[in-house]
Amino acid sequence: MSDFPRASRGLFRLAGLFYLLIIVCGLWAELAVRGPVLALKTPALQSAAILANEGRFRLGLVADAVMALSDVALAGLLFVILAPAGMLLAGLATAFRLVQAAIIGMSLMLPYAALHLATTTPGAPPPLAGTLLALHGVSYDVGLAFFGVNCLLTSVLLRRSPAFPGWLGWLIGAAGVVYLTGTALRLVAPSMVPPFVAAYIVPAIAELAFCLWLLAGGRRQVAARA
Repeated sequence: MSDFPRASRGLFRLAGLFYLLIIVCGLWAELAVRGPVLALKTPALQSAAILANEGRFRLGLVADAVMALSDVALAGLLFVILAPAGMLLAGLATAFRLVQAAIIGMSLMLPYAALHLATTTPGAPPPLAGTLLALHGVSYDVGLAFFGVNCLLTSVLLRRSPAFPGWLGWLIGAAGVVYLTGTALRLVAPSMVPPFVAAYIVPAIAELAFCLWLLAGGRRQVAARA
């Protein structure tokens, strides 16, 4: 392990790049593509919006696929980076993150089916198209339950690792609590989801901080403590 700090510099940068790709693709697909469609009040308007923006919607599907693929790559890189802080915990964290990536990948069938319905029956947009998009949101939240557990495990690893500051570990742990709470509310108390949305600012800050530390600060920390 004596050569780990030097060897990890490239891994930190690569992991940070994959993390940045996940953030950019995920936010764009959710906020710029699906968000405006789901904001429409009726299934007919939702289907019409999908049809009117078919190219953009397809790019959103590509962005989601890139995000899922990047998540798998990031899971492997973080295992290598964090395994010295606890092999078992790093393995478990990787497993939970991979399950989340698998759920995201499989759930892409739902918006694709919505696009297929909207484009094959343009004369009478089926209400099912909007329902499929809503179900995609539910499946996404189910995936976030696994990611929430991943965040809690990663929190412990970050606080153990000399390559990361303690505050980052606590921040990622807080993100995990928000993700798990959001999924629980989605499943058992859907009416509480809209008021809870503001809490997702915590995961947004945590993941961005983790990404930036991997890209820059983490490398300096490793070099300083080597």
